[in-house]
Amino acid sequence: MDEIGAFERKSAAGWERPERAVLAYRAVVIALVAGVAETLLRAAQALEDPGVPVAGVAVALTIRAGIYLAVFALAARMLFGSLWARGILVVGLGTVGLASLVAEPVGALLAADRLSAVFTGVTPVAVTLGLFRAVHVVAVLVMIPAAIQAGTTTGSTEVRPTAAGAGRRARLRPW
Repeated sequence: MDEIGAFERKSAAGWERPERAVLAYRAVVIALVAGVAETLLRAAQALEDPGVPVAGVAVALTIRAGIYLAVFALAARMLFGSLWARGILVVGLGTVGLASLVAEPVGALLAADRLSAVFTGVTPVAVTLGLFRAVHVVAVLVMIPAAIQAGTTTGSTEVRPTAAGAGRRARLRPW
């Protein structure tokens, strides 16, 4: 067997993945790590307030964990050549995901009377949260074109000799 999914066998040792697919996968993982770190820091901040119900924070964390696990599963599928997983990630993270990341900062900028008001009362925790958010946004912005460019080749039909019969046609899927 010379191919499986979107990958070609380059040696007896293994299958070669497209570089852009690997970059897109790594960017998703970096975005997930930044998102988890931001979520945990926000949860810790919320739990410092004695009036916040712990059950509410636990439910929010459970929902986020489910979303993050689903995104990771899609990223893993994308890495192994799944076109539908790549499409879901590009569309989902490129629209709803990115919008949810930038809505709060853009809203704060629009609500401020002047730009300096946005930075009034900035704490080290707020700066850390901002850094996590920035890493998250940049990772998503790296993932989208990398995932799209990973699939720029078109599928072709080649004649490949096989053990069962010379000249069998094999359909090559685009990455």
